[in-house]
Amino acid sequence: MNTAFFYKDLEYSEDKPAVTLLLETSFTKEIRIALKKHQIMKEHQAPFPIIVQIIEGKIDFGVNNRILKLEKGGIITLEGGVPHDLKALEDSIIRLTLKKIDKASRVEKVTSE
Repeated sequence: MNTAFFYKDLEYSEDKPAVTLLLETSFTKEIRIALKKHQIMKEHQAPFPIIVQIIEGKIDFGVNNRILKLEKGGIITLEGGVPHDLKALEDSIIRLTLKKIDKASRVEKVTSE
């Protein structure tokens, strides 16, 4: 059994989204991404399927030449290889679920590009 808390030790970074690996299980990695208003994650793609859930805030989620408005409670799944981008419309907390073999460090690289 594992536990994690989305609001514990939550810190926003002024210069880029803050990425924290909260939990690793036998089949997933659960990551918290904290974005300040107007911060972005440029277009990127994951090598495996992902789940993105908005815990707090509102974002524009760009995918398939569309902008989806996602807010607290919203959830979206993507297959691997699908280009997407994010822009925080207000301070936001995102839960990202990765496949176990995916790397959390890959997400960190996206925020620094």
